[in-house]
Order: sequence, then C-alpha cells, then structure tokens
Amino acid sequence: MGEPKKVLLVAPACDGDDVGESWVAFQWASLLAERFDLTLLTTYKRGHRPPSEQLPDVEVVEWQEPPGVGRLERLNSLMQPGYLPFQVRARRWLKRRLAAGDGFDIAHQVVPVAMRYPSPAAGLGLPFVIGPVGGSLTSPPAFAAEEGATPWYQRLRALDGWRMRHDPLLRRTYEAADCVIGVAPYARELLAGLSVKRFEVMSETAIHAVQPPIDRSGRTGPVRLLHVGRTIRTKGLRDVIRAMGLICDLDVVLDVVGDGNDRAACEALTAELGLRDRVTFHGARPRAEVDGFYERADVFVFPSYREPGGNVSLEAMAYGLPLVVCRRGGPGANVDDSCAFRLDAESPAQLASDCAAAIRKLVEDPALRRRMGAAAREHAERTHLWSARVEQLSALYEELVPQPA
Repeated sequence: MGEPKKVLLVAPACDGDDVGESWVAFQWASLLAERFDLTLLTTYKRGHRPPSEQLPDVEVVEWQEPPGVGRLERLNSLMQPGYLPFQVRARRWLKRRLAAGDGFDIAHQVVPVAMRYPSPAAGLGLPFVIGPVGGSLTSPPAFAAEEGATPWYQRLRALDGWRMRHDPLLRRTYEAADCVIGVAPYARELLAGLSVKRFEVMSETAIHAVQPPIDRSGRTGPVRLLHVGRTIRTKGLRDVIRAMGLICDLDVVLDVVGDGNDRAACEALTAELGLRDRVTFHGARPRAEVDGFYERADVFVFPSYREPGGNVSLEAMAYGLPLVVCRRGGPGANVDDSCAFRLDAESPAQLASDCAAAIRKLVEDPALRRRMGAAAREHAERTHLWSARVEQLSALYEELVPQPA
C-alpha cells in the first residue's frame, strides 16, 4: 500500500466544541485524518480552543477570527463577515505552499454549506471538490404571510441567484471544481447556467451510529409524536399543531423540543384549537434529554418546508422512528418511501391536512409504524453513518486524483 494521499481540507470554521457547521467540519477533519495525510486551513473563535489543539495529529494552518465578528450570532451565521479575510489569507498561503513545490493530491472545501462563497482553493491546478453545499431554499409563496417580517440581513439571500449568475469569483469556484457535492438534488438547480463538471448528492452531516433497536410493540397509552428543532415558522410546527386539530378523535399527543421566535404563536394556536392537554412545549433541552424524547416517541413529525439539511431527521431514523417530512430540501432527500411520508408544501392548509392524514395512518396501524421505524433505522445505518460518508469521499478522491503513469 502506498503513502496516504495528501488532502487539503478547507473549512473556515472547524470546532469540535461548537455546534452547527463548525462541528460538522470537525467531524470531516477528524475522520478524514484517520485515512489521509490531512492539512486543514481554518479559523477559530476568540475564547475557543484552537483546532490545532483539538486535532494534534493534523497539520493545521489557522487564523483567529477578526475582532467583533462573533457578536451577532444569527447575522454572523448568515453573512460570514470573517470569510473574506480567511479567503485572502488562505489563498496566499496556498499559493506560497504550491510555489515551494509542496503540493497536495486533492483540495476539498466542506463548509460553508451556503453557495455564496468563493473558495481559496479554486483554479490553482489542484483536483478540487466543494461541498456538500446547499441553502438558498425559498419559502413557498403561500407560507410567506405567516412568517412575519424578515430581518434585512436575511433578505440578502435574494442576492444568491444573481451572484451565481454574475460574480466571476463565485462562478469560477463552481466551474473549476472537479466535483460539486450538493446536500440534496435541488442544489443542482441552483447551478443552472454554469458549466459544472460533475455533481453528486450527499447530506452535509451524518450520525456516528444507530441506536440499539427499541421494542415499541408493547406500549400502551397515547401514540407519541415528536417535533425537534428551532421553533421558527419554517420548521413546520404550526402545521403539525393544525394537523393535531384535525385528528381529535385519535389518542395521540405531541412533544415539542426546541425554542425560538415562533413559540408564542404556536402556543397561542394550541390554545385556540383546544389542544393544551395534547401538546407539550418542553423548550430547548440538553442533548441527553433530547435522546430520551427520541426513545419515548412513536412517530417523528418534521414538515419543515425550507430545510436544506435536517440533521434531526437522521437522529430520528437512528432511533427507529417513522417520519413525516416535506418532500423539498434535505429531509425529503434523506429518506425513502419505506420509512417516511413525504409531503408537498403548497399552502398551510394543504400541509396540515396531508400531515394529519399521514399521522392518522401511522396511529391507526401499529404494524405500519413498526415496519417503517425498522426501515428508517436500516436506511440510516446503510446510508447516513459518518463512516459511509468517508467511504463515499474516499472513492470520489480515487476517481479524481490522477494516477501515476
């Protein structure tokens, strides 16, 4: 066996102690380092452990984020104000490294997931992969009225399509890539008009293991539905609550785990529909407690209609839960019909009605719940483990790296 391939991993945020994309990038870095000679280009937040301390066996080239960048979490998450200085520093470093004759077999940028950032590794003569990328999903028009005022910085998402058509740096990144990996098939539509060499689909996150099988056959009492995620309008919780109002004849309850700016509206809707004794809002809970909710649940309901990824759906599958999700975006792509009801999202009334119909089928047919739950666990184990993601990437690298003559 020859020497491990030298892989350059570009991840402007990489932190195993953090959440979101930083945590995802750390999973990629730590797992790929077990198989390849890895160099990581990244930054770190002030007050956090630098990635070089978290990944002692990896060559880490890191810069501290600029002052003031992390003060507004949601703004920072959307706009990534620290990305430009990272782009400049990383590209300069990479050019110097290549000029010195110390190259890499392949470069791969794994975050940000949003398709609005050029890569410092593009166009330098290296085999280059970018992704999984996605984002830029818009809400179906019929849902917009219930979403309220959109903060000014979130309205900047509207520029994404224009920039993909006209920004030369951004276009070069995607046209130079030997492979673009999308979080779901819809990401391919965002690249229309570009000469993309190759496109593959892979979720941006995964699970480390499925849970031991849970025997739910002997349970008594109401069927327990579970919704996990930030309580914002786009996550579909209002639609689940309305669905609950349409199945009052069934013995079913709903646990809501998470918090956010739509919670008050959801609680008011619960009261209006007379569901206070059937819907319980638990707020944000520690990780160990969330696991307990998955164990006690019978059905996972997450009809988020603007969800590029949807890691909670993978977690639910790992616990052997049948799912009710929307067809669009990541959750719909992460499942198949053996383990999930995939719903369209045309209007709030339609989504609530279809959600109620799916729940009714699952509540009235315990055998169906068990079959779909078992299929969900098997699907997660077969396709959504981190180990499977690494195998997919390894095979892709093998195809893209030129073999010695």
